[in-house]
Amino acid sequence: MAWILLIFAGLFEIVWATAMKQSHGFSRLWPSIITVIGMIVSFGLLTWAMRTLPLGTAYMIWTGIGAVGAFVIGMLFFGESVSMMRIAAALLIVSGLVLMKLATPS
Repeated sequence: MAWILLIFAGLFEIVWATAMKQSHGFSRLWPSIITVIGMIVSFGLLTWAMRTLPLGTAYMIWTGIGAVGAFVIGMLFFGESVSMMRIAAALLIVSGLVLMKLATPS
């Protein structure tokens, strides 16, 4: 259950990061509201997952999902540059997340 909560926490991190970009420095109401709600949900789920998962594992997985997800959203929807070097860096992050999951007792 903790792993599912952690995955959803990471997905909500992507939501709030994307909404923050759309808020234009918190000058637009609805994206700003979505940012704050997304943060609360993301942190809440992360906190819940940390009840049973180790700190380092939970935090690394949470930030990794958010980082890679925001990277993909940036490329797909915000016209951020696509290069083999950036894609390789994202794949390295994903590899680290998989290794961390495999190295953590259930």
